[in-house]
Amino acid sequence: MKKTLFIILTAAIANVAAITAGVSHHSMARTADDETTDTAKTVEKKDVETVVPQKTVADEVIWVVGDEAILLSDVEQLRAQYEAEGMTLPGNPDCRLPEQIAVQKLFLHQAALDSIEVTEAEISQGVEQQINYWISMIGSKEKLEEYRKMPLTKIRQSLHDDYKNSQLAQRMREKLVEDIKVTPSEVRQYFRNMPEDSIPYVPTEVEVEIITRTPKIPIEEINRVKDELRGYTERIQKGETTFQTLARFYSEDPGTTRNGGELDYTGRGMLDPAFAAVAFNLTDSRKISKIVESEFGFHIIQLIDKRGDKIKVRHILRKPRVSQEAIDEGINMLDSLTTEMANGKFTFEEAATYVSDDKDTRSNKGLMFNSTEDGRTSKFRMQDLPTEVARVIEKMKVGDVSPAFTMTNNRGKTVCAVVKLKSRVEGHRATITEDFQVMKDVVLSKRKAEFIHEWVKNKIKNTYISMKSRYKNGDYEYDGWVQE
Repeated sequence: MKKTLFIILTAAIANVAAITAGVSHHSMARTADDETTDTAKTVEKKDVETVVPQKTVADEVIWVVGDEAILLSDVEQLRAQYEAEGMTLPGNPDCRLPEQIAVQKLFLHQAALDSIEVTEAEISQGVEQQINYWISMIGSKEKLEEYRKMPLTKIRQSLHDDYKNSQLAQRMREKLVEDIKVTPSEVRQYFRNMPEDSIPYVPTEVEVEIITRTPKIPIEEINRVKDELRGYTERIQKGETTFQTLARFYSEDPGTTRNGGELDYTGRGMLDPAFAAVAFNLTDSRKISKIVESEFGFHIIQLIDKRGDKIKVRHILRKPRVSQEAIDEGINMLDSLTTEMANGKFTFEEAATYVSDDKDTRSNKGLMFNSTEDGRTSKFRMQDLPTEVARVIEKMKVGDVSPAFTMTNNRGKTVCAVVKLKSRVEGHRATITEDFQVMKDVVLSKRKAEFIHEWVKNKIKNTYISMKSRYKNGDYEYDGWVQE
């Protein structure tokens, strides 16, 4: 799994696009709406006709779940999000959209009872992931601000609670089903009489070995980067500008640049060791750290706050540029290496162990590993491989070694690489003997969905529900919403 600079994204963070595409998006416009409401309270009486009509409908309470209100504006915002992303709900959306919000509120209530938590660091990372996704979809930061009618800082604020709530609900679901298991006999029984076209299709999976070489960076380029960072420190100390401003303009960490270089409260173990050693020794928020080199490049750091065994800092990252000459040298070296392999001087696995710069794979003879929600595996679906690797592997046969190519590793550095296709299992219909885990996951997922469905039905029975009369004859997934 990829790191966004130092914080390792959890599986929940990795699923942010899927989660926030649903209920977590529904109140994105609430900050703007709340500001309009505050404005309406202060206008002169003659202006009320201009302001109030816009809010009369938007502020209508249409459902109450426990002591939580669902506004019509919440539903319309969720509807707009579904339409923008081309998604549809089964049944009548006028009923299913408020129902979806209501179900989330049930999970949030239980999460509070069970003391489920989401850290500020996780929220910060998730919000940045979502904002970056939107920017990639809409084209630019400016276009996103224009579309949302608010600056990026306000967008972040409006997303904070939405993302937090989506994660709390998701973790509550996971806790509810964590003890559900299925036996091999249940799996066999489930698929025994299933038509062949209903049996799960297993996509092509491959195992890949890799050797990388990091192009050499001349001392002149390293000194250039250090001089830039020294210049930033000098400008901040003279009061010419702020650390945050320089981070937004010059930092090369995509996960924190837009937030002025800020990393939220983070434990030592989640940071690059060299970075952590300097950051945790800072004591004065008015001072800037010395230049520190990490796996990602060179940094300067400013302390914001310490809280127990966690630290909150901002930083500026600068990466030395790799010259084409250095890249060509790395490519030529690897091409020579593959020629010697072809001549039988040594194997790919031996070269990976003794020559590769990739510390994540060289101890395992170059074999790449895929971190998934279910654990660590050497098998990759093509879409899970780094883009550059997938592009090369697609055309190879088992046992082939690729020509040398360049790629960006998971630390954001340009490296030269060669890969070997160790194994390939073509896409096929799952079988009990070859794909038991895949078939087990299907049955387990069904059992969990059935359990969650029954849990929601029982939770509805024990929760106060009220709704406007026009919703009482609606088409709902769950029974029991109408209690009056």
